Amino acid sequence: MSALTWAYRGPAAPLPAAAREALFARATMTDDAVRSAVAAQLTAVRADGDDALRRFAATFDGVDALTLEVPRAEWMRALEAIDPTLRAVLERAVRNLREVHAAFRPTPHEMTTADGVVIGRRPDPLARVGVYAPGGRAAYPSSVLMGAVPARVAGVGEVILCTPPGRDGRPSDVVLAAAAIADVNRVFAVGGAGAVGAMAFGTATIPAVDRIVGPGNAYVAEAKAQVAGTVAIDSPAGPSELLVLGDASADPALVARELLAQAEHDPVAAVVLVTDSASLETATLDALEGLVASAPRGAIVRAALAARGAVVRVASLDEGIAFSNAWAPEHLLLAVHPAREAATLDALRHAGTIFLGAAPSVAFGDYLTGANHVLPTGGAARAFSGLSTDDFVRWTTYQRIPRTAAAALAGDVGRFADAEGLPGHAAAARAWEGR
Repeated sequence: MSALTWAYRGPAAPLPAAAREALFARATMTDDAVRSAVAAQLTAVRADGDDALRRFAATFDGVDALTLEVPRAEWMRALEAIDPTLRAVLERAVRNLREVHAAFRPTPHEMTTADGVVIGRRPDPLARVGVYAPGGRAAYPSSVLMGAVPARVAGVGEVILCTPPGRDGRPSDVVLAAAAIADVNRVFAVGGAGAVGAMAFGTATIPAVDRIVGPGNAYVAEAKAQVAGTVAIDSPAGPSELLVLGDASADPALVARELLAQAEHDPVAAVVLVTDSASLETATLDALEGLVASAPRGAIVRAALAARGAVVRVASLDEGIAFSNAWAPEHLLLAVHPAREAATLDALRHAGTIFLGAAPSVAFGDYLTGANHVLPTGGAARAFSGLSTDDFVRWTTYQRIPRTAAAALAGDVGRFADAEGLPGHAAAARAWEGR
């Protein structure tokens, strides 16, 4: 029997108050110290611009006299320096991202009302967007691709990238190579809340953008939240999440591998198994115990399970669907009998992305399927969607009103305006009566 420690293991109903707090209060993880530190950094960037960014690089990254912008020649050298096999993988990922995001690109629409008014909506690409890619101790070229490629597909005029410098003052070769492959315009070796502030407010070197996208640590997430009134951002983001909804037909070994893969991200990653099958629960936990024992990041996995891991027993698949919709996971892995798959998928309403089929590994979506891995966390999937070309356009609405339509509408518009106490509006409309 598995000896793993879980934040909660028991029935979905009733869910104890302490378990509900641990599992559902994922969107409030930023503490007062983080909020205050981020606010101070944003204030400094607004006031001191590039000088503040260089101070932060010395303090947080150990880099003195940082050159903020990375010349394009260095990207190209990095592109030539990386392993050719890895380069081919990055290029394959970009091809898939372009193909998928182009298929779902927003398109203009126009219709005519019964009164003869023509209403149109046109998607206009944003002028400039900023992509944030985490860095420092690890490199995340996938984050570069996930942010930059859909922006390019949407027709954004300029894409800039901010990513933390290494000890040598520059981002890793693989991140720079990804920037080259994804057709980024400019790269800045700037990380953390300072980078978010620079993209929001602009500095002498880093231009202000229309939208900031991309994942990051708690400081980056908090900075994006604090600048959201100044610049558009993507969905709120936090530690990685996975909910597996499984029945007796699921493969316990597969489920265990997926739980471990997401839990290894972070000690506060959230992973949940929801099942109506006692046999799946037991076999999965036994398999997971064996995997964790030999996992290179086993300590992180154990910490995540103890902090925000759960095994939730439900009486039926319908109860499991209700729990999943309430929890609103970033990643949802559907491991049910194929005969139940379509109906279950239709009933699942709140998830960043759903994996199903014979080989539903989240890892495929993280890197190569062409779907986007920048997804809402912390329950935000109840209202937010994953990053797509929709995030890189704004909609222009236009209205063409012929004389006949104006004459037909004038009287009722005048009455509406009178009811709201706006005589000028009423007069403007009534001028078209009988014309």
